[in-house]
Amino acid sequence: MQIFKVIIPVRYSSSRLPGKALIDIAGKPMVQHVYERALKSGATSVVIATDDKRIYLAAEKFGAKACMTSEKHQSGSDRLAEAIDILGYSDNEIIVNVQGDEPLIEPKIIAQVALDLAQHQADVATVCEPLQTAQQLFDPNVVKVVRDAQGFALYFSRAPIPYDRDNFALADTMPINVGYYHHIGLYAARVNFWRKYVAWQPCVLEKIEHLEQLRVLWHGGKIFVGVSNYPSVIGVDTPEDLEKVRKML
Repeated sequence: MQIFKVIIPVRYSSSRLPGKALIDIAGKPMVQHVYERALKSGATSVVIATDDKRIYLAAEKFGAKACMTSEKHQSGSDRLAEAIDILGYSDNEIIVNVQGDEPLIEPKIIAQVALDLAQHQADVATVCEPLQTAQQLFDPNVVKVVRDAQGFALYFSRAPIPYDRDNFALADTMPINVGYYHHIGLYAARVNFWRKYVAWQPCVLEKIEHLEQLRVLWHGGKIFVGVSNYPSVIGVDTPEDLEKVRKML
């Protein structure tokens, strides 16, 4: 089994669900569900990195290790990078970034990205799954990825890629015999790459698409994108998502 650690970057503010990390779901704060699932992944360490004392104290209350980070970070990757320095991790350790708003995340997917990173000559490892419907394909909130023959990312986009010129000219339908993939936002990288990544300025493609992973490709990095062996689950971004997750738990 691959040795890896997990960091869960969590901020308190949220435009649609303020304080969502502490919202009660089935008797526990949401971040506790994420933490407990990450523990089941086989990680040697799971740490919650936060910018808010309320989350820090809640984490301590349910027995999690937590560290305080700056309120100024613009992304979870920036928060993770600061946590790496606070925790004193060595350059070659594999760190998986698990988002704090996915209380239904499958622990085995976390382990999968860590193993994929170890087994491939990549800077970052992540996962995807086949798209099933035309609605998903044309939904800009569903991020698509195109991979090369070895499974490395060629591009990520909110647009329907690859663009089927002939079929899309007729209707917005799912083409037959074309592999379309939904990117799942879970990342593994070694400590030295996380540090390098946050030192780069956001690139023009990242700003246009609002997709951080494009910064890696812009700078010539390699991202291995494995096909998930497990179905993805919804994250909690809206009140509607919250109610769905509450019913499932």
